[in-house]
Amino acid sequence: MKVIILGAGQGKRLLPLTAEVPKALLDIGGRPLIGRQIDAFAACGISEFVVVTGYAAARVEEALAKIAREKHITIRTIFNPFFSVADNLASCWMARHEMKGEFIQVNGDNLFQADLVKVLLAAPEAPVTVAINHKPAYDADDMKVMMDGERLTEIGKTLPTETVNAEAIGFYVFRSDGGKVYVETLDRAMREPSGLKQWFPAAIGMLAKRIAIKTVALDGVQWCEVDFPVDLQQARQLVSSW
Repeated sequence: MKVIILGAGQGKRLLPLTAEVPKALLDIGGRPLIGRQIDAFAACGISEFVVVTGYAAARVEEALAKIAREKHITIRTIFNPFFSVADNLASCWMARHEMKGEFIQVNGDNLFQADLVKVLLAAPEAPVTVAINHKPAYDADDMKVMMDGERLTEIGKTLPTETVNAEAIGFYVFRSDGGKVYVETLDRAMREPSGLKQWFPAAIGMLAKRIAIKTVALDGVQWCEVDFPVDLQQARQLVSSW
């Protein structure tokens, strides 16, 4: 199993904290955010990582080299030169040559522990599995999903809230031929005029029309997404409780 981390963004909604330090390197309880992600995966025996970089790439690469030495793992980086003008569909497309065999794709702004990774790895095997979370209500920033049983049928931030069954929280597991079909879908999406301005869940939505995409619920597992200053405060509080 390989892990692909999307870490190209600056994190503009966290300015001025990210004026010089990219979101991936924000300090969370004495360790960079991306370091805590890698720690969680490594604790489950995963030792191969690919990180898509962009903003302050040299600084991120330096930090990753240090983590690789500490953990005795392999970390390769892919520079996305479009990071300042494109959304993260382009980052996924840049990493398409790494999407072979079994891999987990994860957003670079999620904070979690090994228990979350264990739930992902223990999910029934499927070509594509999307991690979801249920909430009493969903807001405009949630990556909302519609489902038919455990099968994902639609995904997007603009789905009508009355039709939403859960939110996708940024973890995608690919097995069997799931990665191959995903790469084909990314290629098609990037050929569209709007390709540079799309988030990669648009490709997941296209993929759901071709194959059955399963979901795994992570309700009750502690995690958080770091998008705003209040999220950073929550992340630090969460780590202190761990």
